[in-house]
Amino acid sequence: METKMITYQSPLGLIEITGTEQGIVSILFSEEQAGDRVPLDADIVPAAMKQCLQQLDEYFKGERMEFSFPFDFAGTEFQKKVWHALTTIPYAKTGSYKQIAVAIGNEKAVRAVGMANSKNPISIAVPCHRIIGSSGKLTGYAGGLWRKEWLLKHEQTMAENRRKEK
Repeated sequence: METKMITYQSPLGLIEITGTEQGIVSILFSEEQAGDRVPLDADIVPAAMKQCLQQLDEYFKGERMEFSFPFDFAGTEFQKKVWHALTTIPYAKTGSYKQIAVAIGNEKAVRAVGMANSKNPISIAVPCHRIIGSSGKLTGYAGGLWRKEWLLKHEQTMAENRRKEK
């Protein structure tokens, strides 16, 4: 299956999105500057990537709390279980490695869950940023702790704004 890559300029910097006709393979932060890459011709962008771009844009505007574009996970069966479990952590909420280990039916696999979490290729949509340490402190994030903190604050602010509107 042929993969395509496009970039998205987010409030947190450039994001590289890789996908196939089946779904999104990765959403990763890039340290490159906008303009360093030529955007893909819109006519040849797979539908899943168009959905992903639209949904990321809605997420950053505070209009989207869940993602519905298809994922095309490439990983071990254990990693896929962990990544699917991450998608069950509600918007503006946090979880722990232990909670994910319990959710996948392997309570003792806390460290393995941590390793799988660190290899999550689909940032933001598969919300590994919502995992915090059991002490309540922020733990590592491949995109940088400052981005993790920004994403969590963004979600909390947007959720609070929605509550006030009701």
